[in-house]
Amino acid sequence: MRSLVLPDFTISRSEECDGCRACEHQCPFGVHTYDASNDKMLSDSRKCAGCQRCAVFCPKGAIEIRPAPSFYRPNASWSRERIEDIKRQAETGGVLLTGCGSDKPFRIYWDHMLLNASQVTNPSIDPLREPMELRTFLGSKPERILLRDDADTDPVLTLETPILFSAMSYGAISYNAFQALAIAASRSGTFFNTGEGGMPAEMRPLFKKHAIVQVASGRFGIDAEYLNCAAAVEIKIGQGAKPGIGGHLPGEKVSKHVAATRMIPEGTDAISPAPHHDIYSIEDLEMLISAIKEVTNYEKPVIVKVAAVHNISAIASGIVRAGADILAIDGMRGGTGAAPKVIRDNVGIPIELAISAVDRRLRDEGIRERCSIIAGGGIRSSADVVKAIALGADAVYIGTAALIAMGCTLCQRCYTGRCSWGICTQDPGLMRRLNVEEASQRLVNLLSAWSHEIKEMLGGMGINAIESLRGNRDQLRGIGLHEWELDLLGIRGAGE
Repeated sequence: MRSLVLPDFTISRSEECDGCRACEHQCPFGVHTYDASNDKMLSDSRKCAGCQRCAVFCPKGAIEIRPAPSFYRPNASWSRERIEDIKRQAETGGVLLTGCGSDKPFRIYWDHMLLNASQVTNPSIDPLREPMELRTFLGSKPERILLRDDADTDPVLTLETPILFSAMSYGAISYNAFQALAIAASRSGTFFNTGEGGMPAEMRPLFKKHAIVQVASGRFGIDAEYLNCAAAVEIKIGQGAKPGIGGHLPGEKVSKHVAATRMIPEGTDAISPAPHHDIYSIEDLEMLISAIKEVTNYEKPVIVKVAAVHNISAIASGIVRAGADILAIDGMRGGTGAAPKVIRDNVGIPIELAISAVDRRLRDEGIRERCSIIAGGGIRSSADVVKAIALGADAVYIGTAALIAMGCTLCQRCYTGRCSWGICTQDPGLMRRLNVEEASQRLVNLLSAWSHEIKEMLGGMGINAIESLRGNRDQLRGIGLHEWELDLLGIRGAGE
């Protein structure tokens, strides 16, 4: 059946192209081919994902990839995207998959919030000359301090910056990418999350002090040793890109090593069911939290990760009362390797609204100090980090930003396993494209840059410790927002 879908991109090749065939070797989608009879390179724009790999590595700079100029007759109800989605489904009869986060033009509230700045009565602080404290402690805080040598305290995670790498499983991403995240976390004094794919045995002794291991509905790779080779354990109930549904790692990505790590047969699909089949109530969740704490000798905080949904504040209250030490909330702009497009774009709520609702609910119930909050799903810059903490988060998860730092160009073809940059693939040839040392250094540099910028912003607000900003919504003002949005965020309008 001939495809009726127009190409997304157009490829132009200048006369400087000398037919070196570098583009052919760089493209995993088969866009570029060499025509021996005419001694020239040909390009099939219908296969192009827009990853820009060929343009970056063309030694002559002869290739240019641009959005296709072709268009349909303008129609207010039927955009090009909607027309082509229907055409694709008419050709395949299947669910449309996509990677990365939602690219729908919903309001991004980070861009409609402004930070306060010190002027006369509250002098600013120079972060180059004065100490600025970014160290963050995640976990349940005691109601009172017992000044005894033998006093027990709840376990906490200590971060040198309020940023963690969010869950990205080995299998969904390559071994090189997974290892780069682990190395960067250990060098930066923060944590990476294994996702639901387990942690390779050879990495456990090296990175256990900086790993958060995940217990998802598929229970892949989980045993007592795995739970104890980590600084914390996270129970994944849901994620922002696909709330309410499970996960699926295709069999072609389950290599021998991935299979050993996940404890499943090589080449078989790894399917996570939508629900945990032992969690159907808050009481069931409490039993699982207690079981994990018992198997880890009560030495590791337990995180519960949920997607940001309509009744998130009530859900959060129940999770805290079930004994979670940390609550991770993932907003609808969260990334993923593969998700049904219709779920990604239409289910859940933005993380900004969820943070404020949860923080205020827990404070109103007097249980805010029993649980820390990690916010994820749409954190794009250091300013987003500062605004998230001012809204009520203790720290943030970053995923897509970390992948971009390693080289990702958001072509949204993660689910194909043909990642041009060696990040979301198990193909040995493509995996080698990602240099572990270089990728980890890029991640370290990103966290270092954001940390410096956070200090600058704190100094400008006259605040010398990140803890003093947590839930301090007086430091935020909204601009271009409706009254109901300001009310939900718990902030006032600019100029008030």
